[in-house]
Amino acid sequence: MARRRRVTRPIGQRRYRKLYVIVTEGDKTEPIYFGQFDGGDPADYHLHLVRAGTKSAPKHLLRRAQRYVSEQRLQQRDEVWIICDTDQWTEEALLDLVAECRDSGYNLAVSNPCFEYWLLLHSEDAKPANSARDCVQWLRRYLPAFDKSRYDPARLADGIPDAVERARRRDTPPCDGWPRTSGSTGYRLVEKLVGSRRGEHGSKES
Repeated sequence: MARRRRVTRPIGQRRYRKLYVIVTEGDKTEPIYFGQFDGGDPADYHLHLVRAGTKSAPKHLLRRAQRYVSEQRLQQRDEVWIICDTDQWTEEALLDLVAECRDSGYNLAVSNPCFEYWLLLHSEDAKPANSARDCVQWLRRYLPAFDKSRYDPARLADGIPDAVERARRRDTPPCDGWPRTSGSTGYRLVEKLVGSRRGEHGSKES
């Protein structure tokens, strides 16, 4: 059961039905990508991106999420997502993050080894990657000028359905926590955002 404190806003105060709070380890790459999903009908859903800043360890991502939730009046339908990589963190740190997210009712989207692997899946059914450097190098075959802090996510938009399908195939059966081999559970969030934008989730909620 979620332990988040929920307080319902007065009717009419919000222009959207659902809020996705996305807390990212990366200060640029992930916000650039997820920012493309916050352009639909405001009556359906809204994104709020919480950037990593100078401290991006899993425990700090969790604290940022908790701070935001404690300061805002979230509704029961709202969702908190923490976006994290595996390449810099110990298994112990990731296990602690998984446990605390579960206790707090937060969702977790983890890419192994890094978020760039998720981006790569938009263009190819990528082979296993040993490092973030490999992922960036392979990604530049499709985005030659790719830079972590500056790229055009619209160039990946047509590949979103393929990326979701490729990531889902790697996540069979669905992992509890994070992918132990190259892959990403980011597809779980993206699937929801695409569905909400089309009115398949948020716009049908009362």
